[in-house]
Amino acid sequence: MTTLSNDDKTSIINQHKRNIQYIRYGIELSVIEENSVSAPNQDTLDALNANLADLDSKLAALDAELAAL
Repeated sequence: MTTLSNDDKTSIINQHKRNIQYIRYGIELSVIEENSVSAPNQDTLDALNANLADLDSKLAALDAELAAL
């Protein structure tokens, strides 16, 4: 069994963070799109904003993991 170095772990965590940032940006664009229509659906906006909050929590958890290395 191979053991990952801290540099390897840092690299993997940063890849995960990057993926989350891509997803987060996509959701931000969805919010912009939903707000651009004449009658934005509040349920959709609420769900999108909840997803953004979840992604922020994930990023914070990954930042904590990085700090622990």
